[in-house]
Parts: sequence; structure tokens; C-alpha cells
Amino acid sequence: MPEFEVAIYNEEVREKVRSGSRHRDLNDDWAEIHYIEVKAKDESDASHRILRKYPKNQGYVIESVTKVQF
Repeated sequence: MPEFEVAIYNEEVREKVRSGSRHRDLNDDWAEIHYIEVKAKDESDASHRILRKYPKNQGYVIESVTKVQF
């Protein structure tokens, strides 16, 4: 199965950091993009796999999904 790199951040944390406060559950570093690698059939499958662990309703936003080239 191909491997994909998913760029993801948390919008709730970004908003808190901008306003000078802190998110009650997440570190401030979630305001920045995290790169997570995942094996998946295609880009859509990679997004779905990541969003199971980092759901949209908890503020996570996928900025990009890129196939890793070996």
C-alpha cells in the first residue's frame, strides 16, 4: 500500500494562541502543521484514516495530502 504524508493542524489551538490563551487539552504546537505519514490506498483514504484519529469536530484541519515518493 502506498504511503502518504498528511499535513494537519488544529484550528481551535490556532485561535487560542492568536488570542493569547491556551487550549485546555492540546499543546500550543498544534497551532503549527504536523506531518503524519500513513499507508493508504489513495489520498482520500489517507485523509479518512487520519481524520479517524484527528476528527474535524475536534478542530483538526488537513492542509494537504502528498504521496511519498521513494
